[in-house]
Amino acid sequence: MKKNIEKLIKKGINIPNPETVFISDDVNPDRISGENVTIYGGCKIFGEKSLIMKNSQIGYEAPVTLENTLLGENTKLMGGFFNGAVFAGDNTFGSGASVRKGTILEEEATAAHTVGLKQTILFPFVTLGSLINFCDCFMAGGTSRKNHSEVGSSFVHFNYTPHQDKATPSMMGDIHHGVMLNSKPIFLGGQGGLVGPVRIAYGCLSAAGSIIRKNELKNDRLLLGGSYKNASIPRDFNIHKNVSHVFNNNIYYIAGLISLKSWYKYIRPLFIYDEFSKDLVKGLQDTLNDCIIERISRLEVFCQKLEPYKEKLIDKKKDKAATKLSTPEKALAKMELAYKIFDIELKKDEVDDEGEAFIKRVEKRVEKNGNKYINVIKSLEPDEQYQGSTWLFNIEKKMVEKLLIGQE
Repeated sequence: MKKNIEKLIKKGINIPNPETVFISDDVNPDRISGENVTIYGGCKIFGEKSLIMKNSQIGYEAPVTLENTLLGENTKLMGGFFNGAVFAGDNTFGSGASVRKGTILEEEATAAHTVGLKQTILFPFVTLGSLINFCDCFMAGGTSRKNHSEVGSSFVHFNYTPHQDKATPSMMGDIHHGVMLNSKPIFLGGQGGLVGPVRIAYGCLSAAGSIIRKNELKNDRLLLGGSYKNASIPRDFNIHKNVSHVFNNNIYYIAGLISLKSWYKYIRPLFIYDEFSKDLVKGLQDTLNDCIIERISRLEVFCQKLEPYKEKLIDKKKDKAATKLSTPEKALAKMELAYKIFDIELKKDEVDDEGEAFIKRVEKRVEKNGNKYINVIKSLEPDEQYQGSTWLFNIEKKMVEKLLIGQE
């Protein structure tokens, strides 16, 4: 522990109060940059995957515990706990944080104080206020730090159901448009919430205090969600309502992440310029893989819980001539197909002609404009953006068309 601290100080890292800092023996000092990095008193760093790139600081407001977390350039973690997360760079996260595995903040995404994230992916510029629980979410939208998607303070994503499953991921925006950094921002008003899984289109705004329970797939809408009236009604523990809503939203989410996997595999590596950035891209890829595995497993648990419900419906149909499959039966059948389709897509190692052409165009942009990710993506012409979006959309589309189930 002390040897690692001594190595870091000799390397040029600023540790104002080294007696109060803990660096575990499995931390690799070579993965911590010596350029303008500050580790304040009370901080702890664990894990061989931990990475800190230049111009970063941790623990300015309160102690930080960092475990197998990767920090891109110019990242500031003010205080809290971070485990298995990736910050792509130019990120700021306030104190009181609880950031767990499967979390990715792309460039310039930020959060204020007392924010909890897990299995959360925020595209560039997305901003979270304070006192927020935003686990199991994807959010994109906005074109700059001044024009960004935002989640208001005291917002909750309800991601655990009374049936005790977490097949509840919500998407604000989508992957294939979001990567181009040219979509209208989404605003989720403070003191509100989402009951996952839901999908919200670009340009939408939910009023403060609203609880949103349904998809909004039209752009540019004002969403108002009220609370229920007082009531007490019998509860059936064996009935899952809105099966198609839950199943289909999970399919869209997983298909989107698999398309993002292609982006991380073929586009992100174009911005590698040294060993640190190479490790950061590898961290993005590995974390996204973990996110995909997590979402498939959560959908699997949801489907397993449909078995008793399916049997109950089959018993009801025995006295009838109806042979039409129930929605739970359809979901269970589609889940079997989903395993095969997801496995095929995850193992694919080739790019179609449209994707190949787009990759080459991005390569030329990097040669011309340098290796700053946001600068290059925003320099793409409209036809190039369309080409890239179409490439990713087609990856999603092949899966979605085969796996969606009809409405109940």
